Amino acid sequence: MAAEPSQPIEEVAQTTGPLVPTAKPPTETVLSSMTADDRDLLDRLLSTPIDHVDHPALHRKRADVGIFGVETRLTGPYATQFKPAHPVVVPARPASKPQTLNIDQEQLLFLRFNYARAQVGDILRKHTGKRLTATATRQLLAWGRRAQSARSEIVHRNIPLVLAMAKRTRLSGIDYNELISEGNMALLRSVEKFDCGRGYKFSTYSCRAILKSFSRVAMRASRYRGRFPVEFDPAIEKSDFVERRREEHDSNCVDELKAILVKNLAELNDVERTVIHERFALSAVDPTAAQPKTLEQVGLMIGVTKERVRQIQNRALQKIRIALEESYLVA
Repeated sequence: MAAEPSQPIEEVAQTTGPLVPTAKPPTETVLSSMTADDRDLLDRLLSTPIDHVDHPALHRKRADVGIFGVETRLTGPYATQFKPAHPVVVPARPASKPQTLNIDQEQLLFLRFNYARAQVGDILRKHTGKRLTATATRQLLAWGRRAQSARSEIVHRNIPLVLAMAKRTRLSGIDYNELISEGNMALLRSVEKFDCGRGYKFSTYSCRAILKSFSRVAMRASRYRGRFPVEFDPAIEKSDFVERRREEHDSNCVDELKAILVKNLAELNDVERTVIHERFALSAVDPTAAQPKTLEQVGLMIGVTKERVRQIQNRALQKIRIALEESYLVA
């Protein structure tokens, strides 16, 4: 058994501005029987101002049948959508050319969009400050879906318009993706405000809005370049704090090591001190020009093998490491 049809279009009130919904959600019993998509759509309909562009065709008798091609009846007694409307058929064209709508097809889509928005506004207006009934909730969701469907089809058919205008617009220094994004937003705003009753093609109206959005992008980019004349370089923004701290730490360690060697805080014997100074060129007058001696060279100086020099060096470095750690603990 099908649900009751929606109200006659003659009863749809004409609004003078966007309607701010004050209707309350249905009972928890009704909400629990709804799907997650239904609840999301209901939240948007109850929180977003609703408006429509009026047209004489919206007030004709049985206008819903003429606009959608079918009677506006729900698909079932507990359904939240109407039977599908007759599709708007676009004549086939070569693949190289986009499939565009003629003025009659555009007008039909906009009539569907605005008729559905008018019905949504009428249901919300009748329940101002009241809780939605189960029947009103299903009707509200069904009309909301029809408005979304018509809006999506209009936008889908006109997306190539934004791409074409972005390619033809010669704006240097503007990111192409930002241009497309602003153009798409302008297209969406144009769909909301377009009056198909004036006899113009939608592209004539939306092109101006899209060009204005491109101009706003150019103005923002110009102001940005006025404040930041140099292009953004991530390398400039990179902090050298870590590198500076590492260099400072290395410098402190070198100074501490020199103090340990000068004062012999590590208690190195004469052979160990000789090996450390010669292996790391610490006794040279000009440290920058000094060349560290090899294990074999140091071994010839003190009369031992290079393996023995390596052992002496490791023992001396261990003593220095312990002294360095103790100095940090004391500090």
